[in-house]
Amino acid sequence: MDRFGVGEWVPYGVPVLLGLLGLTCAIHALMHKRDPRAAIGWIALCLFAPLFGAISYLLLGVNRAERKAQQLGVNSSKATSEAFGHFGDGVVRAPPSPTSGNKIAPMFDAGHAYSTMLAAINSANHSVLLSQYIFESRGIGWQFIDALGNAARRGVEVHVILDKVGALYSIGSTRRQLQRVGVRVAMFLPAKLRVFGWRFNLRNHRKILVVDDQLAFTGGMNIRNGYLRKRPRKAPDIRDTHFRCEGPVANDLAAIFRDDWRYATGEILPAFAEPRETDGNVNCRTTIDGPDNNVDLLTITLLAAIATAQQRVRITMPYFLPPRELMSGLQAAAIRGVRVDVLIPQNNNLRVVDWAMQHTFRELLRYGIGVYKQVGPFDHSKLITIDNDRCVFGSVNIDHRSLRLNFELAIEAWNPHLTATLNEYIERQIETADILDLESTQRQPRWMKLRNAIAWLGSPYL
Repeated sequence: MDRFGVGEWVPYGVPVLLGLLGLTCAIHALMHKRDPRAAIGWIALCLFAPLFGAISYLLLGVNRAERKAQQLGVNSSKATSEAFGHFGDGVVRAPPSPTSGNKIAPMFDAGHAYSTMLAAINSANHSVLLSQYIFESRGIGWQFIDALGNAARRGVEVHVILDKVGALYSIGSTRRQLQRVGVRVAMFLPAKLRVFGWRFNLRNHRKILVVDDQLAFTGGMNIRNGYLRKRPRKAPDIRDTHFRCEGPVANDLAAIFRDDWRYATGEILPAFAEPRETDGNVNCRTTIDGPDNNVDLLTITLLAAIATAQQRVRITMPYFLPPRELMSGLQAAAIRGVRVDVLIPQNNNLRVVDWAMQHTFRELLRYGIGVYKQVGPFDHSKLITIDNDRCVFGSVNIDHRSLRLNFELAIEAWNPHLTATLNEYIERQIETADILDLESTQRQPRWMKLRNAIAWLGSPYL
């Protein structure tokens, strides 16, 4: 009887093992993916290219964030059936509960925003909680590092969360400089490069500063020099909008930070204060989203807000690649007679994202949605206004990355004065913007349309 040696089995065993690996990953995708299109894509890749498909799926397709959240019990922001609020003309089912008595002040100038935030840090008595996606270690960043260090030296509990991917934008290590001045720093989901541990796609994009649990700041601004004027008469490279928040919403933001700190370190930070009463009249609810346990929550929130519009919806976004359900929601609003305007930068800082956005313009313009390209500095603001009394702001972009992969937050606010202020800002940008029309998009060269379509295929990860 002939006996096969080990070397003779290899040509047969390797394909079998690869096939089993691909099949296992395909079954995992089938059981865990929420979107059937994503499931079909991963299943096809794993079955027809087992080695490449399995490695890609294990690195990019498996949601380990949700598993970690379940281990830590991080679920403070889940919707509950008891969470209702009576805002506007109807009942709002809110995840989490809405709050009233808030004061919200928008800040459109980074110099003003940074000086206000630094003053708040310098006045801290008990705690400073800071979470940033990009935190440069030089220039304005050093001013924040110095202020945080001074607060720590006078006995204030100072905690900072940095995103590992966002940290790559900084020249020099912000983490080391913060630790040198006595600040406790946590890195959120480090992008480890070991096999099956790559977290590059899961980013904490939230921008939160909370002082003494009473005064908070959030919005789109990172801490970097590009937001500041290099010369008195020269515009900054980046425009953005940030918000000063007082009242119960400040406690909501503090709770989100403490959940993120626990998620990153396993440590529970104590709260220092209850909500402070203010003479504010802004009703708010704060919603977070992320791959841990809140996937689709912000998408649903935005859909609900758009569905209530009676007159107009205005959106200004640096990155606008809406998933199909949000695209349909905007088109449905336009069909109902609602005026829908979308404002995006003329010169995007991410060229591939700009190409992908161009591929979506025809779907917007075909339904009468206005698309405007801002001239001047790159505007990083993330603002949505609904009619004359409702607005949404925070860290979230309307794209797949923000709504499915990143850890984000958005604040819905009901207040005519605040909404009017944001509408005035958006209107000023529209007045100087270039308006797009359907004919111009159809006249694009075929090679450009092909380039844009190829870029759009990667939109879930842009």
